Amino acid sequence: MSFPDMCIDKETEVAYVKDDKLHLASTVVQEKEYYTIANDESTANCNLIQRCDEKGTRDTVNGVSNRSRMASKQSFSANSNGFDPTSAVTGISAQLSRQFWSAGDYEVRQAHGLAYQDGQNRLCVHPKFLHSNATSHKWAFGAIAELLDNAVDEIQNGATFVIMDKIANPRNGNPALLIQDDGGGMDPESLRRCMSFGFSDKQPCSSIGQYGNGFKTSTMRLGADVIVFTRCKHERELTQSVGLLSYTFLRQTGCSDIVVPLVDYKFHPSSGVFKRLFRHGQKQFSSNLFMLLKWSPFATEDELLKHFNGMGHHGTKIIVYNLWFNDEGKMELDFESDTEDIMIDGAPKPVQTNSISKMLTQNHIANRLRFSLRAYSSILYLHLPEYFKIILRGRVIKHHHIASDLRYCECIKYEPQVWGRTEAEVVTTIGFLEGAPEVNVHGFNIYHKNRLILPFCRVVNSTGSKGKGIAGVLEANFIKPTHDKQSFEKSILYQKLESRLREMTYEYWCFHFAKMQKELSLKAQKLRVELEQVQKLYKNLTVELLSLANVKLENHKWT
Repeated sequence: MSFPDMCIDKETEVAYVKDDKLHLASTVVQEKEYYTIANDESTANCNLIQRCDEKGTRDTVNGVSNRSRMASKQSFSANSNGFDPTSAVTGISAQLSRQFWSAGDYEVRQAHGLAYQDGQNRLCVHPKFLHSNATSHKWAFGAIAELLDNAVDEIQNGATFVIMDKIANPRNGNPALLIQDDGGGMDPESLRRCMSFGFSDKQPCSSIGQYGNGFKTSTMRLGADVIVFTRCKHERELTQSVGLLSYTFLRQTGCSDIVVPLVDYKFHPSSGVFKRLFRHGQKQFSSNLFMLLKWSPFATEDELLKHFNGMGHHGTKIIVYNLWFNDEGKMELDFESDTEDIMIDGAPKPVQTNSISKMLTQNHIANRLRFSLRAYSSILYLHLPEYFKIILRGRVIKHHHIASDLRYCECIKYEPQVWGRTEAEVVTTIGFLEGAPEVNVHGFNIYHKNRLILPFCRVVNSTGSKGKGIAGVLEANFIKPTHDKQSFEKSILYQKLESRLREMTYEYWCFHFAKMQKELSLKAQKLRVELEQVQKLYKNLTVELLSLANVKLENHKWT
């Protein structure tokens, strides 16, 4: 994975600060040494690169890069400081499919697995891996939940909100997904680690994320491209950075390695402005800025840096654009059906029915969460501080406690054991849902470290009536979730938990079902009495109205 070190003819030096204090200062600096990439989008192959050596003389590389050239030139990965532009010609450029599940269907030509630099081998990650890595998310909302996790993890760094919304891509007007929080943000080095694979500096005991892969899998599952704006105050140094992960750019230029352009700015208290931060020279900054402006939704540096306005001293803004389409050619995320929600395209329409059971079932959150981001986000976390708000399309999401929906609640303790050793102590809240047994919903909401992994997980036979309407809530921190956080690893501990929850359901049913039936019978009897009273009252009113009508009719005849 590479952070590029390529440059263009000109460089514009711009300084920015906070919107209420910032001033703009720009200077144009001519540069004599530059690299030119022939990446015309209309051509099918990227087959020519002009590059400079250290003396400024150009040499031309046609077709596939030479290994000896690669070894002698400076390359930049997550662990180094340069980029070899020849890596941009070893793949094959092609038109990018807008359907996610077919976007990775293309042949790779002469992709290199290893590059040699400074006497050491480094692994080259082909852009096709971005797509195959993202397929771990079968469900778009699961990918959005990964990004919400990052914001929730920032609560420990002072975050008070996370915003999810639709914005328009300035280049073409198409919808893009915005996710923004006011957490601690990332300094330049942290952003590079975020853009790299398999690195995470989060502490497992205090954070939801721990694998260092969620940002890449989630953003690439939602759209072909993502741009990140982040501002951070670290050790009294205020910085802001912009990074671009673009599958479109990598495909259309035929790159054989993942190139990630980033630019950084540092605040200078003496002048009160943000100025460009040249971590590896002016050429690299110019090159990265050039690629950001070419492949992002923003055509100028001014447009790019306006996204820091209102961010304060810290925070992160993520914009996912070129959102994927489903197999039917429709945008997978539906922003139109509900102006206060984000839906999955193809959500079933409510069916008008006289059946109470069907009405209760189709309107239950267990079914709505599959298509409504507002419903899913409302139960995504077991506990959140009251001051922390999840804001979807301008309206705060109300936290939904599943346990508050339950009747005849019981709290059952379970202590799983392996080889005679107790692994943990888990307390499960179990009960009948409102509307049971009419509502055809059952299952357990299983959380891991505050995060919902399995919503309404069914542990009993769904065809039988036994267990119908029973639900539960538990936090199982002793088992490991899968990387997409939509299931658990099928370990012995998980199998034991599943078996215990099944037993728990049957035990609860046997003990409480008769009690619930008796209560329902009493309610039905009470309703019948009330109905008879209403019918009697209606009959009396009808008689009185008829009497009044007859009196008026007689009076009318006499007059």
